[in-house]
Amino acid sequence: MRRTLLVGLLMSGLMAFAAQAQTSGQVAPSAPPQGVEVAGVKYEPVAEVAGQKLQLNGAGIRYKAIFKVYTAGLYLGSRAGSADAALGASGPKRLHIQMLREIDGNELGKLFTKGMEDNASRDEFGKAINGVLRIADIFAQKKKLSSGENFTVDYIPGTGTVVLVNGKQVPGDAIKEPEFYTVLLKIWLGKSPADHQLKDALLGQSKR
Repeated sequence: MRRTLLVGLLMSGLMAFAAQAQTSGQVAPSAPPQGVEVAGVKYEPVAEVAGQKLQLNGAGIRYKAIFKVYTAGLYLGSRAGSADAALGASGPKRLHIQMLREIDGNELGKLFTKGMEDNASRDEFGKAINGVLRIADIFAQKKKLSSGENFTVDYIPGTGTVVLVNGKQVPGDAIKEPEFYTVLLKIWLGKSPADHQLKDALLGQSKR
C-alpha cells in the first residue's frame, strides 16, 4: 500500500514537470558537441572559417595497406550524412589533414591529381584544372610532408579555396573556381574514394 502510494506520487511529479516544461516551451539541454581523436590527433568539435562556425562532420584515418598515412577531418556548416549532401553543402567548408608518416610532396600531388581524375567527370575536371595544377605545385614546392605536419584546405564563398600548411596560409591568390573544392573533396567522397572506410568516417558513419 505504502509502495503503491510512493510510486503514484513520483509519477504525478514527473507528469507535472513534463506539463510545465511543455507549457513554458522548455526542453532539456542537448549534449555539447564532442571532438574526435583518431591516431592521437584531436579534431575539435567546432572550427571557424571566414567568421562562420562549422561543425565536425567526421574524421578518420587514411590507410595504405596496413600503414597509417594521415588523418582527415571534414567540417561543414550543418550535418551531412551522405556524400551528395556533403558535396552539395553551401557555405564555408574545411578539410584538415595531418600526416602520420613522411611522404614526398610530388608524390602526394600526383596522388591527389589522380584521385580527382578518377572521381570527376571530364567537364568537372576541366573547370577545376587551374586548382588541380595549383595544389600539385604547392606540394611540389613543399618537397615533403613529415609525420606531424598538417595542411588545411578551406572553401570560402566569394573568395575561393585557400590552402594552409602547418597553420600558415600559402602565399598567392585563392583558387577562385568553386568547382575545384567539390572535385577535391571527391578524392575522399567520390565513387572511387582513396579509402572507403575513411569516406564513411568523414560522413560520420564510422568511429574509425
